[in-house]
Amino acid sequence: MSEVCLSQIELAARWKISHRTLERWRWAQEGPRYLKIGGRVVYRVSDVEAFEREVQSFPDELPAES
Repeated sequence: MSEVCLSQIELAARWKISHRTLERWRWAQEGPRYLKIGGRVVYRVSDVEAFEREVQSFPDELPAES
C-alpha cells in the first residue's frame, strides 16, 4: 500500500502558512522531511506528523524537580 503524500500547497494550507515558507525551509534545510520526485516536491503525511510532534510545545508543563 502506498503512503499518502501532500503537495507543498496542501501542506501550506494544512498549517495556514505561505507555500513560500516551505520553500525557504527547504533551502535552509529546516522543516519536515520531503521527497523530490522529478521536479515535484511532496511531503509524506508520516513525516509531517513526526515534525509536528517534534516542534510541539507544552507551555503548561513544568520540568520535573529532582
